[in-house]
Amino acid sequence: MQISIGTSMKTDVGAAVAEVCAKAGNPKFLVLLSSFDQFEEASKLINSKYPGVPIIGTGTISYFDTTASDKRMILMAFGSDVDVEVGVIRNLSTAPMLDIPELEEKISKINAGDSNTICLEFCTNDEERLVTTLNVALERARIPIIGGTVFGYSEKQTPQVLVDGVLYEDACCYALLKNKAGKIRTYSENIYGPMPCAKSHIATKVNLANKELITLDGRPAADVYCEDADISRAELVDNVLTNPLGRIVGNQIFISSPYAIGNNGSLINYKKINENDSIQVLELKDYEEIGNETRNTIRSENNKISFIFSVNCIYRHLLYANKGYLETFIGNMGRVGTHVGIVGGGEQYKKQHVNQTMVCAVFE
Repeated sequence: MQISIGTSMKTDVGAAVAEVCAKAGNPKFLVLLSSFDQFEEASKLINSKYPGVPIIGTGTISYFDTTASDKRMILMAFGSDVDVEVGVIRNLSTAPMLDIPELEEKISKINAGDSNTICLEFCTNDEERLVTTLNVALERARIPIIGGTVFGYSEKQTPQVLVDGVLYEDACCYALLKNKAGKIRTYSENIYGPMPCAKSHIATKVNLANKELITLDGRPAADVYCEDADISRAELVDNVLTNPLGRIVGNQIFISSPYAIGNNGSLINYKKINENDSIQVLELKDYEEIGNETRNTIRSENNKISFIFSVNCIYRHLLYANKGYLETFIGNMGRVGTHVGIVGGGEQYKKQHVNQTMVCAVFE
């Protein structure tokens, strides 16, 4: 698959755009990743430089080579061996279904084959609603979702996503991306699992509007968490890096990350927990060995890797940074194949919105 990666650390937006475009050639599809300060101006400049070329993008912390940076601009330019349809799902917080007819029309144009098409997306909010909405159309076509929630903007900024030169708030930008030269396989990596003698609890009261878990087994959720993790309430928020909550569905675990303690001992999370969900406090496992297993699986299942795109959760990013492992992780991904990654405030994978997970797409 033909792809070129342009990168720049220049602070002048015009100079950075010129540098990232130097390798782009005649692209069929573009993905822009940049610092939030440069995102709006860079979007306009690149769109005017490549009129008519589909483009999506987001402001982000990016991974490339062996480093992470919130100051870097990356332009991913895909060549003639991809087909692509781009679009936007607007009004995520109120009425995202209004844009589904347009998505269905684009799905019919892309003519997805067997494991050669993905829906790559970046969203600003309301991830559970987004995943459900997208799958109304995507599930029938067997096109998997892989994407991330915009993360890293300042309090003075509003998260936005880019589609064809236009920036949108309260929205998701997406690209139906088909590889005509091989497969696109998707993977997720969870470095957490049940604690020894893990206790399962039932979510007995929740507030879905603000992703609040109020009680577990009829007791304040924070108290139950602290008992299982053997910590105090004062330690709870920082402890989530090693002991997140897990929603247990059969033999699957979907992570939900608490980030604050609410009134009366509730937990405010990055992912919704539903009433009657089965919940466990998880523990950090051997993340180096799990990473090795993931990369070995990718190598064994893909004969010739052209490119890997990943979304790594901010909590994994912080965990690895605290342990001095972040550059090793990024470098290890790059040794599997050309790799670009972003840091997400949440990750979308197939039919789920998840936390504290790495998801990636591997292009043959």
